[in-house]
Amino acid sequence: MAAYKLLWIDDEIELLKAHILFLEKKGYEVDTVTNGYDALEKCGESSYDLILLDENMPGISGLETLSRIKEVLPTVPVVMVTKSEEENIMDQAIGSKIADYLIKPVNPIQILLTLKKNIHQKEIVSEVAQTAYQQDFGKIGMQIADARTFADWIEVYKRLTNWEQELAAADSQMTEMLAMQKQEANLAFGKFIRKHYMDWIDGPTDQRPLMSPDIFKSRVFPALNQGEKVFLLVIDNFRFDQWRTLQTEIADQFNIDEDLYLAILPTATQYARNAIFSGLMPNLISKMFPELWVDEDSEEGKNLNEAPLIKTQFDRYRRRNTFTYHKINDSQTAEKFVQQLPSLQGYDLNVVVLNFIDMLSHARTESRMVRELANNEAAYRSITLSWFRHSPVKDLFRALATSGHTVILTTDHGSVRCNTPIKVVGDRNTNTNLRYKLGKNLSYNPKEVFEIRDPLRAQLPSPNLSTAYIFALGDSFFAYPNNYNYYVSYYKNTFQHGGISMEEMLVPLITLKPKKR
Repeated sequence: MAAYKLLWIDDEIELLKAHILFLEKKGYEVDTVTNGYDALEKCGESSYDLILLDENMPGISGLETLSRIKEVLPTVPVVMVTKSEEENIMDQAIGSKIADYLIKPVNPIQILLTLKKNIHQKEIVSEVAQTAYQQDFGKIGMQIADARTFADWIEVYKRLTNWEQELAAADSQMTEMLAMQKQEANLAFGKFIRKHYMDWIDGPTDQRPLMSPDIFKSRVFPALNQGEKVFLLVIDNFRFDQWRTLQTEIADQFNIDEDLYLAILPTATQYARNAIFSGLMPNLISKMFPELWVDEDSEEGKNLNEAPLIKTQFDRYRRRNTFTYHKINDSQTAEKFVQQLPSLQGYDLNVVVLNFIDMLSHARTESRMVRELANNEAAYRSITLSWFRHSPVKDLFRALATSGHTVILTTDHGSVRCNTPIKVVGDRNTNTNLRYKLGKNLSYNPKEVFEIRDPLRAQLPSPNLSTAYIFALGDSFFAYPNNYNYYVSYYKNTFQHGGISMEEMLVPLITLKPKKR
């Protein structure tokens, strides 16, 4: 492999001979010049991996040389090595995007460290992350095998998510091994849900995990009781790893209390989000408020009655708090909402539903171009981050950070990337979701799904006496035998929701309190 090539620009280069010899012994090739003009000539003739630059030189200054070098070699890191301790020089150098700033006298180890940070960081980070994950692999496997409680599974999921993001950032070759371990975890999580879910729904609420109908009672109402003004932001289809990606963008503005809760089945908007807003399981919504519940086979939109559902929960708990409800589907609506914020200060609670990520998930299924842009988990997170950075939603968070509101950020469910087709047969009234089905004439392999033969026990609506629900596990999705190959090729490697996986069911519930300045 060719040696890394450096250019060192200093009018006292003779005094740096020992440093240069040290670097050459380490395998670096070092060119030297004593002034900015010669440096620019060298930059026009050769390419360099890093440039070391003095500030005080005859002719053109180091800062001017830096500016001209950036025109010729914009991507090459430049490190200032200078006697100057003047703050304005440092500010100008940093403003010109130098890679590092070292004050003379420097020792060879300092120089080596800055080379490692600016030339070798990616490969070092990748190697360290890869080694650390290999060492952690067995421990995670034991943690998966020993997971017996909901809290155990939260820890498993958090640990896997941390590694997923760390290995992706390090561009490590271990991502495939991690994906296999995550798949193993999801299958074990599916067994855990099959074993406990019905007992949780049947049993007392204080002996089950925090679930969709509990969000207002456990988070929103206590904050209101403390006299806090609350914004409840519900980002549709928002996964925990996406939250971790966005967290860095707002961490300097808020104190963050991170939690996860269990989204109910089906992990779909009609069920999970309606359960959040009403504080009721779906069957009770359909019984108590039939005018607000929309059946699966209806042409009507499934989430058109969210504000009235919130009102029913306030009425049921005899709360007198004032609230508003808003749904944001695009940037234009988001911009108008941010402008509207001052007029919302007087309300106790403002509920905002943000639909971008759900729209992205569906667009990825339907659009070949979006599939290419979000062709894996890391790319999916990256698009989410890009959306946030360039969306008025970031302005919304900035405004809320100065408003004094408590912000509760959550979602109704997540999504999972599906790769394994499972054959299922149903009549023409069977719903179209790929991760759950309900109907009276379903044919499937019971070993491949979680089946609920008694929907009322699971507190799910039962349109017919013989209605059953089935849920996909892991990364599987339902496909009909008719036109099977086309169906599978179209939906394979798409993000879907409605079934059982850590990504769909273990979802963020975050409390944000503005930092005092």
